Amino acid sequence: MNSLALVRAHARVGFLDLIRWPGYVVPTVVFPAMFYVLFDLPFARRSVPIADATALAFIVFAIAGVTFYQFGVGIAQERGRPWERYIRTLPAPASVRFAARIGVALAFGIMTASLVALTARAFTPIDLSISQWLRVFVYCLAGGVPFVLIGISLGYWVSARAAVPIATALNLLLAYAGGLWMPPSDLPRFVAAISPYLPTREFAELLWSVAGSGETLRPLFGLAAYAALFGIAATVGYRRDERKRYA
Repeated sequence: MNSLALVRAHARVGFLDLIRWPGYVVPTVVFPAMFYVLFDLPFARRSVPIADATALAFIVFAIAGVTFYQFGVGIAQERGRPWERYIRTLPAPASVRFAARIGVALAFGIMTASLVALTARAFTPIDLSISQWLRVFVYCLAGGVPFVLIGISLGYWVSARAAVPIATALNLLLAYAGGLWMPPSDLPRFVAAISPYLPTREFAELLWSVAGSGETLRPLFGLAAYAALFGIAATVGYRRDERKRYA
């Protein structure tokens, strides 16, 4: 079986394993849209530019949270289970498993982001054309990859007991400091100084560029650097866990 077929097989099993649990799927997909309605909807209704910016920021929050938090914690909790020990016996290198996890995480991320987008389209004056939404979709796929790798790194470097609080803290801090919950200009001075270099801010800038209020190339290079860095961290963590548990 070639590598692409292995990726598809692992991704299919991973997706079906998660989609059959309503207790996982419903909160994962619904919560970001619910937070958007509770905290940003009244503000987003004021004008088209505000509606565009807030919706795109919450799309970043949705994808980053699902790919980073949900999958990172899941890996940490799965590492010692019998199913993981069985998977380790199969002829699949780390690259295949990582690619499958990226695919599954992005699938859930896009579902979650789509609900945010539909909510914004129904209740705010958001004004993006079909071609702009297609660009948002492509940028979401590209921008979500580093967050999956951050989550995988967390999953293999942190214990199952520590994964939830650490992932929660990082997720919330990155969302706040990245300017996803308020305009970056309203952030405290010391937070605003580091905000442009955070992956959440770079992801947001990439999506904001679709509406004409952000950059494209610099955030893409920044996200690529994060993907490379955490791809290495995830691989080292995977090998470390392999030696520790199965050597």
